Amino acid sequence: MRVAVLSDIHSNLVALDAVLAHAGTVDAIWHLGDVVGYGPDPDGVVARLIEVGAVGVRGNHDAAALGGPEIDWFNPEARAAAEWTRDTIDGTTRAWLSALPERRAIGRISLVHGSPRDPIREYISSTDVALENLAVLETDFGLHGHTHVPVAFCLGPDEQLRVAGPASGPGSDGVLALDGQRALINPGSVGQPRDGDPESSYLILDPEAATVTWHRVAYDIAAVQAAIRTAGLPGRLADRLAYGV
Repeated sequence: MRVAVLSDIHSNLVALDAVLAHAGTVDAIWHLGDVVGYGPDPDGVVARLIEVGAVGVRGNHDAAALGGPEIDWFNPEARAAAEWTRDTIDGTTRAWLSALPERRAIGRISLVHGSPRDPIREYISSTDVALENLAVLETDFGLHGHTHVPVAFCLGPDEQLRVAGPASGPGSDGVLALDGQRALINPGSVGQPRDGDPESSYLILDPEAATVTWHRVAYDIAAVQAAIRTAGLPGRLADRLAYGV
């Protein structure tokens, strides 16, 4: 079974389409929230996810787009983009975002945006936070986004935590075997990577084999930058796409 796991698309339809083309035929598409925010095409991204039958969870930018208090935590650029998104999205997008749960369990896998204990706000960006969340994780594996960085925190039978990334698998093919471990896994960001690599990041999950494979995909960054500026969104949101920050 092949599942494409996407997170933090952030209204970047050009990046989303590049990732979907790269993934090819899959059995399912799961998303981990922050479908909207920052980028110029929230309605287009939601329409595409509806078209491909994606299922997933709500992120903090999705909640803010619906009028939630999450916007109060944002920096000025993120807030400006969230306010623009609130004013821009159509009824179909609003209804689809409203229907997203904060948590979803699919078999032995949990989906959240932030973390298992705080699905909207908490960033899993350290081993201490990862261990605290593995302690409350109710399934074998947890998929999350929010940090925009591809990484996995894996807890083996010996109770030792190891941190794995896209180059941590056998050789350098990016395959990570999870069998016999519990893990929190982040696919990275489709629409706004923040790990120094501007290419979109996503992963392919095989739940039966208990493996994940990270992938990077180039897309037309200049086109998205132009669309951000045309929409009147903050210029830094366009600039940062070229640097993966």
